[in-house]
Amino acid sequence: MGEVTVTSTSSAAPPAPNSPGTVGTTGTSAATPPPAVPAQAGAGPAPGAPQPPRRTAFAEGVDQLRAAATTEPGRLRIIGALLAVLVVAFGAVTAWQMTDRSSAADDVLHNSQPLSSAAADIYSSLADANTAASSGFLAGGDETADSRERYQRDIRNAAAKLSSAATNSEPDSPSAATIARLNELLSEYTGYIERARANNRLGFPVGGSYLRLANEKMQDEMLPEAEKLYARENQRLRSDYADATSYPWAAIGLGVVVLGALVWAQRRNYRRTNRVLNHGLVAATATATIVLLWLVAGQSFARSGLNDSYDHGIRSLNVLHDARIASLKARGNENLTLVARGAETTELKDGSIVDAYDNDFNGDMSALGKGLAQAERLADDSAGKKPVTSAVGGMEEWEKRHDAAQDAYKSGDFQQALAKVIGGKEDKPTGECFDNVDTALKTAIEHEQTEFRQAAGNGRDAMIGLPVGAGALAVLGAAGAVLGIGRRLSEYR
Repeated sequence: MGEVTVTSTSSAAPPAPNSPGTVGTTGTSAATPPPAVPAQAGAGPAPGAPQPPRRTAFAEGVDQLRAAATTEPGRLRIIGALLAVLVVAFGAVTAWQMTDRSSAADDVLHNSQPLSSAAADIYSSLADANTAASSGFLAGGDETADSRERYQRDIRNAAAKLSSAATNSEPDSPSAATIARLNELLSEYTGYIERARANNRLGFPVGGSYLRLANEKMQDEMLPEAEKLYARENQRLRSDYADATSYPWAAIGLGVVVLGALVWAQRRNYRRTNRVLNHGLVAATATATIVLLWLVAGQSFARSGLNDSYDHGIRSLNVLHDARIASLKARGNENLTLVARGAETTELKDGSIVDAYDNDFNGDMSALGKGLAQAERLADDSAGKKPVTSAVGGMEEWEKRHDAAQDAYKSGDFQQALAKVIGGKEDKPTGECFDNVDTALKTAIEHEQTEFRQAAGNGRDAMIGLPVGAGALAVLGAAGAVLGIGRRLSEYR
């Protein structure tokens, strides 16, 4: 029998990796692929590959919030942060808005109203100086020391008020320009008056011309400028009133939102834990409620006081100032009627020619009567009505005496007309009535000034402490909200 030999191939060595190859069944040579290189951590994309978009910090923060919102502790942290931010924002907005209103109320009391009153005093002093100068001119060499002193006092007062107004006005404002113009005109006016006085004492007729020039400068330039200043300061006063009395709707609205958010958070806490109260959230709700009630009540009381100071103070003061100015202008025109002796005429709508100064006197007296009637309606107590009633009686007597003086003047008796206007042997001159009216109006103005200061002061005082108190309570409320949410979070640890 033949022997069968079996050759084993298991002991054959494998080809080396770098060998040229082996002969397969097809008789072709196959290249061996290189082994794959494992990816290393942190390696960037291959060169030329598209770059992934860069993520912003905001996007990453949103992702973190989304991730946190999927768990109850995360949601609680978000709620706590939002509540704290809302409460602090409520306090900050309240403090900001009430600080503005408190500042405006303080300006009404200590800045804009005194400046408005000073502007009215400037007008009154100028008009009264013109009246005193014309009265002294009519007296001629018999000018009394009281008449001269009154003129000089009015000029000093006008100059002092102009200086004070210049100090308190903005450097480049229209009011500053008006004040500068009035200072220039004042020196020109006093120059004309001194020339008129000097020539009049010497008996020169040119004195009357200088007096008329001074009056024209006063009536056509100085008083209109003073009226502009008065109107601007009144507008500023009304603006301050509007700022001080407007409701802080942003703070009120935010306070309502804060209370709603706190109530929602406590209701949510109750539904998830069946616990009725969370001390921290209750404290935050209490402080927010206190701030909101304090805000509404404080602003309401302040608004009431400031409105009262306007209705029973500023409105009456404006009417009384206008009435006094009308009386001063009427007295000046009454005097100038005798100074001019018919040299100045005007044509009425019906074509008739009348004395210009007497015609202006009648218009001023009509304005005085309307002003006094309105002042009587606005006066809300006996102390305010009494001087106005006295002024009405003085005005009525003034008109009677003026008619008597005009009858004497038109009949050609100039000396009797003069006596009925400035005094002398005549026992009842119109100047006495004018003085009574002017004194009564000054008394009424002083009373209304006191009423204004009291009411405006009460309005301003209602805001005291509110900005600081609101800020402090808001911080406490935010702390309470954070602690309340923190107490709930501690249950998950």
